[in-house]
Amino acid sequence: MHVFTTAAELRAYAEARRSAGRRLGLVPTMGALHNGHLQLVQAAAAQCDEVITSVFVNPTQFNNPDDLRLYPRVPEQDAAMLAPAGCTALFLPSVAEVYPQPSVLRFDFGPLEQVMEGAHRPGHFNGVATVVSKLFHLARPHVAYFGQKDFQQVAVVRQLVADLSFDLELVVYPTVREADGLAMSSRNGRLSPAARAVAPLIYQVLTEAAAQVRQGVPPAQMQALALAALAEEPQITPEYFELIDAHTLQPVQQYSSGQPLALCVAAHLGGVRLIDNVLV
Repeated sequence: MHVFTTAAELRAYAEARRSAGRRLGLVPTMGALHNGHLQLVQAAAAQCDEVITSVFVNPTQFNNPDDLRLYPRVPEQDAAMLAPAGCTALFLPSVAEVYPQPSVLRFDFGPLEQVMEGAHRPGHFNGVATVVSKLFHLARPHVAYFGQKDFQQVAVVRQLVADLSFDLELVVYPTVREADGLAMSSRNGRLSPAARAVAPLIYQVLTEAAAQVRQGVPPAQMQALALAALAEEPQITPEYFELIDAHTLQPVQQYSSGQPLALCVAAHLGGVRLIDNVLV
């Protein structure tokens, strides 16, 4: 596995492999890898000739300085996990390498970013779009792989690809979960044992709410029941719990026949912010 720390190295590698007719897959990550990340790498290895994985904690998508400071960074451990999974090139840049000067770009994704994560984390998706655009330009992938856990991020990146005419395919894989249902996340490692013990309640409430949606329980009633169920656990502080149109991401107030739906949640647990979602 090649390890690159500069943009010039990655660009040269990608251009050489493309010129040789190789199919390139890209898996963008912020490191502290888990099995969800490895599933994406393994999928890319099965479908592509070369797999580029980036490990970069992107400061421009954090609106909470403490979250940025505490985000786990274990690059040696990440590298040891990637090679056996099929990664052929690891991009491990510094902040100065990715942002040689402060970015002044401003992306506007309209209604896609005015709800949920966008509403609660101002500037978050501008930072996501900036770093993803840079990675797409440097790695020149034929296919880019993302996980469904970051449901709104996937929608924003899909819009980014369409608006800027990136010549690549976007592949999204289902959320990978622990045996008790908790969505795998790099932030899970920051949970205390007590917080980790109650964390599966988030997925339990999601699945119960999904069942209520399928039974025709009115959205407002379903939402109130879900928020009340989360609030019963004193360690959990819900931030939002939304039933949305899976395409537009807009909140759903009443059901329409054939409408694709998703349930999305964000909650704080022991000082750690967790997100999850399920398709209905």
